[in-house]
Amino acid sequence: MPGITLDQAKVHLNVTLDADDAIISDKLAAAKAWVGAYTASNVDADGTPAPVNEAVLQMTAHLYQNREASLVGVTAQELPFGFLDLLAPYRAFCF
Repeated sequence: MPGITLDQAKVHLNVTLDADDAIISDKLAAAKAWVGAYTASNVDADGTPAPVNEAVLQMTAHLYQNREASLVGVTAQELPFGFLDLLAPYRAFCF
């Protein structure tokens, strides 16, 4: 499967209107860049593993829903078996 498209990201986000397409496209590009750097891979290539695609979608959703650098008055915690767990088998280590 080639990289995640804008339409796939909108489905994941449950967004049906086109008003935020530019914002979602920017968040998707940032998510692809982050995951690509973390895994030292091209996340737009055919054959990208499903967990990597899921991580791109999760990062896109996080960036779209949390557009500020910090949250005030919210207790946040990481979900078990979440974003980094999806990427763990594909992580590239540099020394």
